Parts: sequence; structure tokens; C-alpha cells
Amino acid sequence: MRFEEVIKLVGAMPYFDLALLAQAFDDRRESVRVQLSRWMKQGKVIGLRRGMYALSDTYRRAPVIPAVLANALYRPSYLSGLWALGHYDLIPERVVRFTSVTSRVPRRFENPFGVFDYRNIKQDCFFGFAPVGTGKQRFLVAEPEKALLDHWHLTEGEWTPERLDEMRYQHVARVDAERLKLYIKRFRSPRLDRAARRWLELAALAEEGTVTL
Repeated sequence: MRFEEVIKLVGAMPYFDLALLAQAFDDRRESVRVQLSRWMKQGKVIGLRRGMYALSDTYRRAPVIPAVLANALYRPSYLSGLWALGHYDLIPERVVRFTSVTSRVPRRFENPFGVFDYRNIKQDCFFGFAPVGTGKQRFLVAEPEKALLDHWHLTEGEWTPERLDEMRYQHVARVDAERLKLYIKRFRSPRLDRAARRWLELAALAEEGTVTL
């Protein structure tokens, strides 16, 4: 397996995995892994997680979009929580850590493209997400209502009105109140019921202009 052959095979891909190279070149997986480690030390290949790689910018013709990569690093998963709230401009902060929800065990990966956290949620609550983007660069992200619920669910403690106010939510009209109420039933969580009720009360006041949310 020569590097020129690898470029020809995966140069148009944003990332690739060990299995693809082992199959394409009919080499033992361990031999491929050792060669990839050598190229990583030489700066030709970037390690994304165990068994998953990208060519360096010099040799790769496709961009690596971190949000798309977040879905690919650990499946099944979708972006949610603070990252999704920032994506929808529901909070003023720019969120640089990619928070995802998965039905599998929690994981965390760090590579040159970012920090990727995967939080576990029970299978019954693994819903409320949709693809965004165009072409092959599409990724799954929670709907605004589900992003709120996931964040409240995965963050410990009671979501009091004061705590909700500290989040400085904005553009609250982008959240569909009826969909939020529908989704909250599927969690069957009194704590989230209270959080959603308080948030909706604050959102209504914000739309009336009596409070800033």
C-alpha cells in the first residue's frame, strides 16, 4: 500500500476508515494500521478516532466539516444540547464544543477539528432530529424544541426560573410551544415538565416585552 494509491482512493473523501483501506488493498488490518501510524507521524494523515482518519490538507480535496464529522465519529447520534441551541441562535454564546446525543454509551473524542462529546439518552427519547445542509455535507441536528429538552435532561439539577433566565435565551419564537409540549410527554419526567412549563411562561412574557429572555 503506497501513499500515492491511498490519495487516489480517498483524496476526494473528507475522511475514511481502516476497513476501507484493508479491503481495497487486500492487506492485513494491522499492517494498514502500522502504515497509517507512520504517515500520521509524518503529517500526511490525521487521526480522528481509533480506526478513522483524514488526509492532511495538502492531500485532501474535500473539506472536513466538523458538524458532519460529529455524526460520523459515533453512530447513531445527532447534534443537540448547547451546540444545537447555538446553531439556532437561541443562546447568545458561540458554542465550540460539539455536543451530541446517542443511544449508546457516552464517549468523547478530541482531534484537530474539535472536541466531540456524546451523551447517552434512552432509546425512547432518541427522536426529534432532522438532517440539515446540502449534498453529501448533511448532518443530523435536534429540532429547537428537542435541543432544549435534551439540554435540560442532560444537565443535573432543577431548572428554576432564575436558572433559565441565566441562559439568556433569545429568538424564543423559533420554538414551537405545541411541539415542545408534545415532546415533553415522551420523556415522562416531572423535572422536565416543570422546566418546560417555566420556560414557556418566561417565553410568553418575553414576547409581550415584559421580561428579557
